[in-house]
Amino acid sequence: MFSRPKRRPTSVVDRAQNTIEKQERMVRWWRAITAYFSRPIRASVWLYKPMLWRIKSKDASYRALSEAQLNTQILKIKQALLRDGLTFNLTVECFALIREIAGRELGMWHFDSQVLGGLSILHGTIGQMQTGEGKTLTATLPVATAALAGVPTHVVTVNDYLTERDAELMTPVYQRLGLSVGIVIQGLQREERQRQYARDIVYCTNNELAFDYLKDSIQLGQFNDSLQLHALRSLPKRDSLLSNLMLRGLHYAVVDEADGVFMDEATTPLVISGETTPQQEQSELYSQAYELISHLQEGHDFSIKTSLRRVDILASGEESIQSKTKDLGPLWQGRIRRSELARQALTAEFLFIRDQHYLVDEGKVVIIDEHTGRRMPDRTWERGLHQLIEIKEGCELSDPRETLASISFQNFFRYYHHLSGMTGTADEVKSEFWRVYGLPVVDVPTHKKSKRVQLGATILASETQKWLIIVAKISAIRKQSSRPIMVGTQSLKASERLSSLLTEKNIEHQVLNARQDQTEAEVVEQAGHKGRVTIATSMAGRGTDIKLESEVEAQGGLHVIITGLHDSSRVDRQLEGRSARQGDHGSVEYILSLEEDMVTEGWRKMLQLLFYAPIPKPLKNILLFKCIRRCQHQIERRQQQARKQLLQHDEQQQEVLSFSSQQV
Repeated sequence: MFSRPKRRPTSVVDRAQNTIEKQERMVRWWRAITAYFSRPIRASVWLYKPMLWRIKSKDASYRALSEAQLNTQILKIKQALLRDGLTFNLTVECFALIREIAGRELGMWHFDSQVLGGLSILHGTIGQMQTGEGKTLTATLPVATAALAGVPTHVVTVNDYLTERDAELMTPVYQRLGLSVGIVIQGLQREERQRQYARDIVYCTNNELAFDYLKDSIQLGQFNDSLQLHALRSLPKRDSLLSNLMLRGLHYAVVDEADGVFMDEATTPLVISGETTPQQEQSELYSQAYELISHLQEGHDFSIKTSLRRVDILASGEESIQSKTKDLGPLWQGRIRRSELARQALTAEFLFIRDQHYLVDEGKVVIIDEHTGRRMPDRTWERGLHQLIEIKEGCELSDPRETLASISFQNFFRYYHHLSGMTGTADEVKSEFWRVYGLPVVDVPTHKKSKRVQLGATILASETQKWLIIVAKISAIRKQSSRPIMVGTQSLKASERLSSLLTEKNIEHQVLNARQDQTEAEVVEQAGHKGRVTIATSMAGRGTDIKLESEVEAQGGLHVIITGLHDSSRVDRQLEGRSARQGDHGSVEYILSLEEDMVTEGWRKMLQLLFYAPIPKPLKNILLFKCIRRCQHQIERRQQQARKQLLQHDEQQQEVLSFSSQQV
């Protein structure tokens, strides 16, 4: 008979720790269960319709108020919000009040769809409102309501122009409510930023906001932790340290074009670097690496996977690199460092294309954002890639920089106590919004039924044929009517190629790409004028309305030609949304080729077989377009996987840092 082993006595601390762990597990399970059942409820627009009906029922009473009575009502609601918080009745009163003030100050009363969008955003969701539905005005409802309740509120936009424009347009509403408005854009000094962030409502870009957060993190140094920050309050140097901070905390944010910020730029690393002493050895190292790859042969020494944006060095390539670098000094002796330098040089040479991924301006390499087509003069590529591209283009090498602080947008926005957003294209990433940010997507109905006409796709064998057909299409439309045309291209290079072809045909047009991004809003606003031809990269004036002249509307509205699929189908839908806004007429068509960048070699062979098969042309175009879409969806899945891996990495890093802090 075996005796039962004696159980070791458990200390009080161990028992308490076990109890805490069990409670934490129960809390996680409970949250998972409640989240699973609450998501479809929170994502239903019908949840907010009873509040909409209550808000509309107050229209008559608010219209009857004099200006003095309205001011008294503002003070009354503000005091009630500060005392009781955002209750059901106070939210209804506040929305009705803001709607009336917007009508009186701007001459614009919120539509039902905008009220529904505002309610969903206030309750912590992504309000999916179609392009042209007036998201700028919609945002005033949740933003002003939160600010009246005493919550510091950030309205996050994608560029400086939209930040200033939206803030200036809506300032009369906020001022009438007794709220102050701040604007944070590039070029502001620390003291001015502090003044702007101290206001009730702050309009800012995602880049400026995240970088200011990083600067505050550097300022706090070892006190960048909730417990340590609490301990800081008792130290003598507290006032001098805290007075240099810019942000008042991350309380509530409403993010415009949320899919672009939360998804497309999720993996973009935001890095604050400090200058280091230029190192002659490092410059020589990059020059040697670029010289080295000229002796390597594709297919024999390395392979390029364009669709994956990756270079693989083969066994023969490693042997060749080793033999050619044995006399180049100690920095070339490590196998991993040697292969990485060669891989980066090959990446710079073959995977980064001038006027698509970057442009050269006044002897400097300027990054072009792949998602928006805009210039990013303050960004540089890491691990020597930027210097290698400078060598490739014959530019002066920039100094090496030391990383002081970094964060990703995906991680940064999860720090907010309350987060919400709005966009016109969230369908494809609904599950990811929920999984990463805990934000359900609410489909807000349009104010007017869409009149957009989908003309399908035309697929050509080559890029050359594609551009010739596009020019012919533009000429034909101009001969038949004075309808405006917007042509969406995938890169700066493509836009300039089409521009030169149109110039040869004496077709007057406007070009909007990274070289002209300062005039973006002006070009897009005029895109609805009769006879206007506009070539635009994927930025396509997001957030800027295209107003049609009456003569244009009668002839069928704006016609959009999409000349290539973007890595994200959401960007294609944004470009489609340039036409037929707010019940206007409009049409969209795709003109593509079998040589699109996203089509892999295997798919291209199959598409060519299908292209020359004896199939009726309309059916053939449909099948070819679906196949190219399939290639696009594969890229989207890889991007989603990359965001997921980044999120897991960020969470692991936080756990390590948290553990390290507890051990100090």
